[in-house]
Amino acid sequence: MRQLYIKQKVFSLSGKFTVKDQQEKDIYYVEGSFMQVPKTFSIMNTARDEVALITKKVFSFLPKFWVEVNGREVLTIKKEFSFLKARYTIDAAGIEVQGNWWDMDFQVLQHGQIVGKVCKEWFTWGDSYKVQIIDEEMETIITALVVAIDCVKADQAAASSAASI
Repeated sequence: MRQLYIKQKVFSLSGKFTVKDQQEKDIYYVEGSFMQVPKTFSIMNTARDEVALITKKVFSFLPKFWVEVNGREVLTIKKEFSFLKARYTIDAAGIEVQGNWWDMDFQVLQHGQIVGKVCKEWFTWGDSYKVQIIDEEMETIITALVVAIDCVKADQAAASSAASI
């Protein structure tokens, strides 16, 4: 089992951060587009090759995010219409998220088998997540899923603060 740590840099305008392993070595680099439409997050390996891409759909009534891994769309996160509380769904072939993914405390299953676990690290500066990779073949997908959920949460927080002005 491999453990990864995702720590976002607070106040980073472009959304740049790294994913590290237990020895604090950089494993992935994440770069968000700055002032670009559509908004994207690129996940690159240590050779700076893009291994995943998260894209926010523009001109949509409700927010929707696509996640591609190695050029193939693997999942979609979309906001559902509701009056009381924001509700999102994750659509992915054979991949299921169980637990409280909004609070970053969940398990990732593929065809009923646990392939990864995610939990938020508390008492840290910025958002930090511990990601346990049980099936190493799913490492890139799980990493992209965590970054995508965090992107959805940041988008929701920005929309909420803009609405309260």
